[in-house]
Amino acid sequence: MRITMDLELKDIPGQLVNALAPISDSGGNIVSVVHHHEKRTPRGTIPIQVTFDIAEGLEDLKYRLESRDVAIIRVNEAKLLEHRTVILVGHIIHSDIRDTIDQIDRTGYAEVVDLAMSMPGINLKSSARIGISAAGKAEVKKAMNLLRAIAKDKDLLVIEPIDTEA
Repeated sequence: MRITMDLELKDIPGQLVNALAPISDSGGNIVSVVHHHEKRTPRGTIPIQVTFDIAEGLEDLKYRLESRDVAIIRVNEAKLLEHRTVILVGHIIHSDIRDTIDQIDRTGYAEVVDLAMSMPGINLKSSARIGISAAGKAEVKKAMNLLRAIAKDKDLLVIEPIDTEA
């Protein structure tokens, strides 16, 4: 799961390492660190934002950070880590795009997060760019299989990016 934490650190040497070490020690893979050393909070602390991936142990990690006097201001968990964008072509509105979105969203492991449409005329085929996010690679694959089945039932063409991963 991808976590973004907003932390506040005391302005003394070693505090950034003091905050990052427990993440690494807990098996977290740090993706980014935004360190606002020139900014100060009203409490005189330095705000940082850390983004990392961790499989489990978030509550233990929070305890370890707080025990080191690292103030945790906000924690945002992102459970949908994989993303695919495809194009649908056909009578998208007439075939009930809302139903298509709902079927994907109801899976519990994927959801439609982006939709942009072009409708050239009332009786002409339209096109839509659809972004789908899912919990992982296997889940995005299942979501894409579901979308293909829905598109087949509704006589829609699905245009997918070429997958270059082995």
